[in-house]
Amino acid sequence: MGTEQVTFWRDPALANMEVLKATYIHHAFSRHTHEGYAIGVIETGVEAFDYLGSGHQAPAGSLVIIHPEEVHTGQAAVAEGWQYRMTYPSVSLMQQAMAELGRPASELPFFPEPVIRDRTLVRQFRQLHQALELGTSPLERESRLLWFLSHLIDRHSERRSPLPTLSSQPAAVRHTQDYLQQHYQDAVTLKDLAAAVDVSPLKLLRLCKKTWGLPPHRYLIQVRIARAKDLITEGVALSEVATVTGFADQSHLNRHFKRLMGVTPGQYQQGCRRSPGL
Repeated sequence: MGTEQVTFWRDPALANMEVLKATYIHHAFSRHTHEGYAIGVIETGVEAFDYLGSGHQAPAGSLVIIHPEEVHTGQAAVAEGWQYRMTYPSVSLMQQAMAELGRPASELPFFPEPVIRDRTLVRQFRQLHQALELGTSPLERESRLLWFLSHLIDRHSERRSPLPTLSSQPAAVRHTQDYLQQHYQDAVTLKDLAAAVDVSPLKLLRLCKKTWGLPPHRYLIQVRIARAKDLITEGVALSEVATVTGFADQSHLNRHFKRLMGVTPGQYQQGCRRSPGL
């Protein structure tokens, strides 16, 4: 493989679903989550990742699936790294596929195995991803996505309980989430955060790690990156994005953005401007 290469874009015909094609050798994803699903195929090499309390390895020819809001990592398991094609379908896209299969929209498909060996589905996914990359007609891209997701759900998912809501989280965690969403621009301290939600700092740390799988400072970085993505999509200059999202400077934004997203803010910006097939 030789060098690291990353191509990122969003597909307007598929609710701006994010799409990635990348080769990573030295890059390591820090612990993070996605709002939607992360689904892809390993083309060459082997990816290693921690997920749901265990370590996993995904070799070439395997399908990888990560659930929404589940903490995971990602790094090379072999010296040559790994090359993969990824898609990030939103919860709503998965619910649409569930509805087409006659399943309740209040449920999400749960995939008990994060690494799946299924030649038929791998072939379908590659055909889908190549269509997204080439920018074939919207009808073809929509059809291939629905065809793949419906088969994936039907062949490898289990029924999962209804979608969790904020009300199911401890009150202190809900309030912490609200506070960080509102104060992501500020230099938030643990002492101030604990006082705002009326619990001790240590108890707050334990509650957040138990509920989110992340301490508050890592959750705050995710909030800032999510806001940065929104601003980049809106066309805000990268230097201004760093300032208004609470990062010390653009290099600080770049470092954290790459660790979580696998692309730089500049590459994300280019992907937002890219038309399918270009």
